[in-house]
Amino acid sequence: MSFLSGMMLGLSLIIAIGAQNIWVLSQCMAGANRLVIAFVCIACDASLIIIGVYSANEIKLVLPGILPWLMWGGILMLLYLAYGSAQRAIKGTSGLKLTNTVKVSWWHTAITALAISLLNPHVYLDTVLLLGSIGALQPNPAQFAAGACVGSVIWFSSLVLFSPKLKVLLSSPMRWRVFDSGIAVILCFVALQLYMVKL
Repeated sequence: MSFLSGMMLGLSLIIAIGAQNIWVLSQCMAGANRLVIAFVCIACDASLIIIGVYSANEIKLVLPGILPWLMWGGILMLLYLAYGSAQRAIKGTSGLKLTNTVKVSWWHTAITALAISLLNPHVYLDTVLLLGSIGALQPNPAQFAAGACVGSVIWFSSLVLFSPKLKVLLSSPMRWRVFDSGIAVILCFVALQLYMVKL
């Protein structure tokens, strides 16, 4: 159960489109060093998820009173992200706009992917704080972390494998509305599940 919770939450947070994923999507669909982008993003995500889950677990031992606050913070953040996805679904403000990209070397792509992944404050909020605090509350934090990492592997591997089809599929604002609706539902479900966890 912890593994599935981690995978669902990990996927929903990754897919909730932000600056990082807009860049990743556009670069992958333009064919710019897709394997390098996927490897860097997966490595960053997995490292931060593991650090978050085990750091929160250590905090639980040292400062047991802080975990309930982290839990409520996680619930509020999940609901905020769900609200954002629902708003985009209602207004139809999503949709992927691709521009022509210039071919660059793999190391330049790797450095750019690393910077976009690690200099984005939302990455730390999502992986270290949110996933970490939720993971620490799970019956099996290791399985939760593994599930969240698998979610990252599934998402970025899918971008590499299916980017030509995604280029057509995600160019439609209507399809993005369905996409965002699904993400909003998943985030609300995970928030409810977190609320039901007994401290």
